[in-house]
Amino acid sequence: MMTIKLSNRWIDKMKNLPESGMGYQNVKVKLNNGVIVGGVVMNSDSLDVIGNVAFGIDDIADIDLL
Repeated sequence: MMTIKLSNRWIDKMKNLPESGMGYQNVKVKLNNGVIVGGVVMNSDSLDVIGNVAFGIDDIADIDLL
């Protein structure tokens, strides 16, 4: 599992979305190349990526709740 520290842009967005459970949000992450991966955002500031897709913070086009 890969963990990415989110930028302020994504932290602000996550803070305005409801939690899936105590301190986490189940999300789908759309990358600039169109690939969509699942993940879990913890405490609005870090993304645990599900699967073996390697990317960086600049590759994220959008993050949304599942």
